[in-house]
Amino acid sequence: MINNGHDLTSAGSEVADVISRADRMLAATVSLALESAVKQAADDLRAIGQEDATPVLQYFASVVHQQMYCLMCGADPDTLQGGDPDIAYHVIRNSQNIAKRYWSADIEPYPAK
Repeated sequence: MINNGHDLTSAGSEVADVISRADRMLAATVSLALESAVKQAADDLRAIGQEDATPVLQYFASVVHQQMYCLMCGADPDTLQGGDPDIAYHVIRNSQNIAKRYWSADIEPYPAK
């Protein structure tokens, strides 16, 4: 969890610690699931003689990303229909800001609404 410079009360600190542990557990679980998906696909494709067709981990990460994007926006992950366009706008803008700030992407984020 990022320290925003505010002093936390004891209870607030405990809450932050609980959430931080859950964040780390979630990240580890997603990483393990991605590795498992790659292994399962490789095993299944090897069984049918198509081992060269195994998708890379980044493919499965993009599947998770699309699912989470739909979840955040309220869209149907199977059809990509529905959802809140304002939330979608802010999620995309946040991604642009991250790419620019942390990875020096040559991008100008959408202007703030």
